[in-house]
Parts: sequence; C-alpha cells; structure tokens
Amino acid sequence: MQSRASLLGGLALLVAAALAAPFLPDWMVSLATIAFANALVVLGLVVLWRVGLVSFGQALYYCIGAYAVALTGRWTGFTDALALVLLGGVGAGIVAASIGFLLARYREIFFAMLSLALSMILYGVLVKTESLGSTDGFSVATPTFFGYAPHGAQLSHWLYWLTLGVDAIAALLVGLYFRSVAGALAAPIRDNEIRVEFLGISVSGIIHTKVIIAGVLGGLGGALAAMSIGHVDPNMAYWTTSGGFVFVTVLAGSGYVAAAFVGSLAFEALRSFAVDVMPQLWQMTLGSVLLLTILFLPEGLGSLVSRLRQRRAVKP
Repeated sequence: MQSRASLLGGLALLVAAALAAPFLPDWMVSLATIAFANALVVLGLVVLWRVGLVSFGQALYYCIGAYAVALTGRWTGFTDALALVLLGGVGAGIVAASIGFLLARYREIFFAMLSLALSMILYGVLVKTESLGSTDGFSVATPTFFGYAPHGAQLSHWLYWLTLGVDAIAALLVGLYFRSVAGALAAPIRDNEIRVEFLGISVSGIIHTKVIIAGVLGGLGGALAAMSIGHVDPNMAYWTTSGGFVFVTVLAGSGYVAAAFVGSLAFEALRSFAVDVMPQLWQMTLGSVLLLTILFLPEGLGSLVSRLRQRRAVKP
C-alpha cells in the first residue's frame, strides 16, 4: 500500500514539475535541471551508502559521462540527446565494472580513498591532455531531440523534460532494486558481512554490482549536466565535485529514493541563494547547514517522512 502510494505521489509530482516548466523563469529551469541531473549521482551514492560504503570518487563517473557526450558531438557530429545520455551511462558503467573488481575488495576509509585516487587520476590526465582542452575544457555541441533542434528557452525546457524522464526511470529501477533480494541484503552486509558470506552469498559480487549501478547513474548525471551547462572541464573529476555529492547524500539520507532528488534540489537552491546574498561566506553557510543536519537530522531529510509516519501511527 505504501509503495503504491509513494509511486502515485511521485508520478503526480513528476507531472506537476514537467507542466510547470513553461511558467518558470529560465534561471529556475536551468537550476532545476542541474539539480536533478546531479541527483542521479547522489542516488548512486545512496546505493553504496546503504551497504556502509562512502565513495569520494563519484566525480570519476560524472566526468566520464560528461566527456562522452562532449567528445561524441565533437568528433562525430552526433547530437541526439537521448542517445548521448545512454552513451554516457554505458561508458561510465563499463569503467565502473572494470575498476569494481578492485573496489569491491576494500571497505570503509580504504574504499573511500581508493575511489578518490582513481577520480584524481582522471583529473590529472585531463589537465595534461591539450587535445581534450586541458584545464579550460571545451564546449558541448547543442543537442537535438530525434531531429528536432530547439534553441534558447525551448532547449532548456527540453533538457529539463529529458532530465525528469531519466530521473523517473532511474528512481523506479533503483526502488525495485532496493526491494529485491540483493537490495535487501544491504543492511545485513553493512552490519556483519561475514555472516552473509556463511550463507553462501558473495558479498564482493553484490558490492561490485552496486559499484556498477552507482557508476551508471553517475554517468547519466554527468551526461545530462554537460548538455545543460554546454561545457565540460577537468573540474568535473576533481575531489571537490565528489565532496559536493557526498554533502547532498548526507543532507538527503538513504531512507528514500525521492530524498536524493529533494536533497539535490535543496542544495542547489541553497548554494545559489548563499552565493547571491553572501558571496564571501557561502561556503560557511553550506558548512553550517551540513553541521545542523548531522546534529538534528542524522538520517537526512528523508527521516522527516519516517517521523511523520510514526507520529500518525501513535496518534490514534
């Protein structure tokens, strides 16, 4: 019953958000597009966080997805948005599957630092490669939609709708994964993976799968962000980018799939507001919000839903 209600509620919010696009200012549409694109990376971090792993290198897959879009348009002239998004996700997924054999062997701080190191290796390669724009990066070709080439505000609306569609499919699939056997084993693995191994289940295999899922989601987010921004550069793989995604994950919590999207939108709105109002102190503002979240909402914004349900259950 709750799953069906959540699905219907999410669908209603998706339709409302899509219909609201023509009535919103252009800057708000662009901000929401970036927020919902980044939310896919956060959703991948939630998949890892449920098993007790924190990755400080998700910018690796984010950057791969972005550069896959930019390089394909630059070298081949192919600009179909949907195909490019899928290409970014597949490319990042292949990389995640390759390095996942290594990452799946490590836990806790070792997993976090190794993922960070791999991301910084990509950053160093991009900075030193002049053919890829070096530190300046390069622009992304204007995307098309099945042959249709919108411009200006129409392009922003189409990218926004595409991002919402990809988010909806990703949220549905991740929700189904969480309710599967492999998804339900996240908590037992986090608590005591040795007991899970004694049951004949390969913990490394499950973690490897989660790394691939997080990588694909990161690539999808990077591809959408690259088309929305219209530019790629090595900073997409820098450690501060990964840190921003971890910030949003802590803010959102791992209890609900929708929390990743709400948290990402709240983060982008807060950062834009802080930069506009307090340009010299915006980092301190974000740090204060993170501190308050850890102190009063240690399980993130998603825990507000659980608390509300508990109060409703106790009230009768």
